[in-house]
Amino acid sequence: MPPRGANPSHAIAMARRLKGLVHAINVTDGSRAVMRMSSVAVCKLLLDTGCEPVLQMACRDRNRIALQADLLGANALGIKNVLCLTGDPVRAGDQPNARPVNDYESVQLLQQVSALNRGEDPLSVELPDGPTNFFSGAAADPNCKSLDNLRRRLERKKEAGAKFLQTQMVMQPQILEKFCNEVSGPLEFPVLTGVFLLKSAKNANFINKMVPGACIPEAIITRLQEAKDPGAEGVAIAAEQVKTFLTISQGIHIMAIKAEEKIPEILDLAGVNLQQP
Repeated sequence: MPPRGANPSHAIAMARRLKGLVHAINVTDGSRAVMRMSSVAVCKLLLDTGCEPVLQMACRDRNRIALQADLLGANALGIKNVLCLTGDPVRAGDQPNARPVNDYESVQLLQQVSALNRGEDPLSVELPDGPTNFFSGAAADPNCKSLDNLRRRLERKKEAGAKFLQTQMVMQPQILEKFCNEVSGPLEFPVLTGVFLLKSAKNANFINKMVPGACIPEAIITRLQEAKDPGAEGVAIAAEQVKTFLTISQGIHIMAIKAEEKIPEILDLAGVNLQQP
């Protein structure tokens, strides 16, 4: 998560702790419609430390000209991975009077990335300096009640050029299995499954109430409630999910909001070691 300020030192320190433990580091773009440092800037700082970033790019705050400019700039800086998002609504954030743009939504942004990768200028025949070289991805929510609607949406993202999927938080393996077997598998989408680090029962209940689509089972909330150390129990739950989900999907995406220092412990408990052959 980029800082809410002009000093990136904490974010870079957290990234350095993950170097060699993860394949890449996701950088959010105004998540929950809250002001934070530019995701492009943080991605470049991560590259400078030897970490591979995944640039999240949301359509909420920029028109197509600004999105095109940021994509060209990101490519020039050596940023290759881009996760194309529509973006959380402004009303979800702390500046509800801000004006949303939404000139594009995620499918159109994916189409724009693909066009730039083909070397196409939005107005003329081709980009004068050649094509970009992005590896684009899209978001998906396996908890969606209508898999048919989700499948149709992901078919459009596939046609637009998405190469991988990164999911919202998943709490139950059977939901992930159904999603992979019936949706992502037939579409030949590699899946990075979202694992969210819960800190307490209160935290879990808040997420269930405030985050659209979140559905943390009562059994997990009870585990956190009865635990002597809820924080440690949350780490244990996340590690269990990592271990299980890696047998179902192609990878995992750990979301440890404001607790990135816990990620090495989660990976260790899950038995994940990138140094192994």
